[in-house]
Formats: sequence, C-alpha cells, structure tokens
Amino acid sequence: MEELTAADVDRRTDALLEEAEAYFMGEGGVHAAAAAIAERLAEAGIDYAIAGAIALGEYGFKRLTVEVDVLIRREDLDRFKAEWVGRGYRDVRPGGKAVRDTVNNVNIDFLLSGDFPGDGKPKPVAFPDPRDAAIAGERYRVLSLPRLVEMKLASGMTAPHRLQDLADVLRLIRAAGLPRHFAAQVDPYVRGKFEELWLAAQHPEDDY
Repeated sequence: MEELTAADVDRRTDALLEEAEAYFMGEGGVHAAAAAIAERLAEAGIDYAIAGAIALGEYGFKRLTVEVDVLIRREDLDRFKAEWVGRGYRDVRPGGKAVRDTVNNVNIDFLLSGDFPGDGKPKPVAFPDPRDAAIAGERYRVLSLPRLVEMKLASGMTAPHRLQDLADVLRLIRAAGLPRHFAAQVDPYVRGKFEELWLAAQHPEDDY
C-alpha cells in the first residue's frame, strides 16, 4: 500500500469536509441524485418514497450518507431500469437492485415493496407499498415516520451488520423528541425494541 503524505491527508480531509458541509446544507451529489431520481420517477408516474438517511433528515436527525434509498414496487423498478439504464444510470451489478447515478456518482439503492428488511427472511414487517407509506416533503416524497422507524427497527433487530439502523432510531427519538406512545404507531413485532430505545434515549449523552 502506498504511504500517504501529509499533503495527501490534508487534501482528503478537505474534500471530506467539503462534501459533509454540502450535504448538511442540502446540497452536493447525494441530494442532487435524490432530486433527480425523484423527478424521473414522478415523470413516469411511478410511486416512490425516499427512505434511509435522507428521510431521517426530513424528520430532524441528520447524518451523512453516500447513497440514496428509494422504496419502490418491483414492477416499477423494472420499468425504471428499462427506461433509464444507459441514460444517466447504470446497474451496480447485473441483475441487482441498485443503480449508479453516473452524473452525480451516487448509488441509488432500491428497497422493494414486499421484501423483508434486515436479514431478508419473512417476518411480520415488510417494506410497504409507497402508495400507502409516502408523504410529500419539500423536494420529494419520503417514507412516513412510523414506517421509517418500523423498517429500521426490523432491520436492526434481525441483521447483526445493520446495528446502525437501531442507532438511527435512538438518535431520531432524541432529535425529533418522539414520545413514548409513538410505539403504538409501529407494528407489535418491533414495539418492544422501540420502547427499549426510547428508555435509552432518555439518558443524557456523555460529553467526553
């Protein structure tokens, strides 16, 4: 591995800080990619909901991300790919769900209605139909707050490599001031985990 010089480290740090600043200002490649995919889907009459970290930001908890998560129906993903792959988008891998926005150099990760979050195995919580689970935001349609929390809880509960999803819910509870009775709005399958995280969120964060 080539050894980095101090100048290399400075350049990389500056680039990362510039990217983070743009993201938190609602600018930069990730937000441009989200706006572009939302526009393409809306023009095609395809129902969708922006999910993931961008949706978290809409509800008050902002964290940096390098991709765009989009909830869509399986047949509509096929429609989108038939129209747009090769025209500003390319498959990340043949036959896969994700595409790469080649203009903004950002991955678009599609979540398919009916699939199961986390470990992918059948469970009481599945990715919903965007027709039933999307609400209009300022720039695009986003996954409703109860369904976003539900999906993240189910994911973090069943996939050891998805613990970030539980951390997201914990931080969202704090940032958005979610009340304990919000648990009634999510599926019983994940309700206990929400209450556990809600109790944890009541402890002040340590300031080291």
